[in-house]
Amino acid sequence: MKKWLFIVLTFATILMLAACNNGIRESTKSTQTSAKSSSNENVKSQDPLTLQLLENEKVGKYLADSKGMTLYYFKKDESKKSNCSGECLKNWPPFTAENFKVPSGFNKSDFGTIARKDTGEKQVTYKGYPLYYFVNDKVKGEVNGQGVKDIWYIVNTETTFH
Repeated sequence: MKKWLFIVLTFATILMLAACNNGIRESTKSTQTSAKSSSNENVKSQDPLTLQLLENEKVGKYLADSKGMTLYYFKKDESKKSNCSGECLKNWPPFTAENFKVPSGFNKSDFGTIARKDTGEKQVTYKGYPLYYFVNDKVKGEVNGQGVKDIWYIVNTETTFH
């Protein structure tokens, strides 16, 4: 009888170990699948952003990023040089996208980048002039920075600089 009990217990132990091992394999497959899926999402997030041309009753058509946040230029900037630093950057963060498509009516060759002297960060330019966000624009479509202190303005296809 002890012999049979030993055989049954041994057999049961082997089955349990096999079942546990299979669970580990399934868990590993699930983790690998999640990692591949996450990797694919990263590839998708590296797709180029698409700038938008939005319209507002107050300002007409204007350039916005892929999330609909308005882009501005600073009249005190010079071609290929930002004159907004320190406190100014707290209210007017630079637009720093690296890979983006432009909307109809804009020419991709009009966009470039400069290296900011204060941070070394690359900032996107339009016709040589740096682009910024306004900290008080909280949601898509807001243009609260338009005309601030008569030196901050939206960007559109008709924008001319100095």
